[in-house]
Amino acid sequence: MPELPEVETVMRGMRASLEGQRIASAVARRPDLRWPLPENLTKILNGRRIESFRRRGKYIFMRLSGGMSMLLHLGMSGRVTLDASDEAALHEHVTFTTEEGHRFGLIDPRRFGAIDLVATEKENSHRFVAGMGPEPLEPDFTADSLARSLAGRRSPIKAMLLDQRVVAGLGNIYVCEALFRARIHPATPSGTLTMPAIRRLVSAIRAVLTEAVAAGGSSLRDYVQPDGELGYFQHAWRVYGRAGQCCPDCQKEKGREACPGIVKITQSGRSTFFCPRQQPAPDMK
Repeated sequence: MPELPEVETVMRGMRASLEGQRIASAVARRPDLRWPLPENLTKILNGRRIESFRRRGKYIFMRLSGGMSMLLHLGMSGRVTLDASDEAALHEHVTFTTEEGHRFGLIDPRRFGAIDLVATEKENSHRFVAGMGPEPLEPDFTADSLARSLAGRRSPIKAMLLDQRVVAGLGNIYVCEALFRARIHPATPSGTLTMPAIRRLVSAIRAVLTEAVAAGGSSLRDYVQPDGELGYFQHAWRVYGRAGQCCPDCQKEKGREACPGIVKITQSGRSTFFCPRQQPAPDMK
């Protein structure tokens, strides 16, 4: 599933191509994705000016004239195309074109994505985003705020960081990468982390997300940028998807021959990657 950097990249592409334009025509080729599409979706979109864009977690809000926002979630395999083609692509379920000739298409083969309509002033209370934690690249995500969320919790830190109520937008790839940079074992009970460790973790989360956004995200399976280009951050992964390989820090410090190799385990049904030397197991006593 696209994570925060990929969704941010899609939103920026949509902003650059569509902001300030007026929708001339909209087409929905099926009545539902993961959930039913809003009634009269195309009728409501037609004629509206695209005012601005906002990302919240893994969701995009396209703000329209008249105080209405279209919520977009890419799901597992969804992607956005922004091109001048007159023909819909395979699995392109929703399309609109602007008076200026720009075209938006939502392609979603597995149909786990979602589109909804909400009053702009009520975006934060929409059921998909209500209760979300702070944005990790915004000022209100701090070591103190994270420490409050983790206090007294026995759940593994990996699971807590994937909880959108704790921090918005993080997913499996970037949690693995941030924990590696912060030198924290993914199974560490959340409430046992010290403030120095939490500060390292907040700094690592910010750094890995910033770098990933700058690289256009990670192209994994179905994800590509709206212009068709691949993201490149997968080439900078230090542990994710590298089971058995030497992590870059061990290789630098000890040499490949002394490296224990990156380990892959399963946590809550998801693959976790970490380096046992750089991220020692917690004392569970």
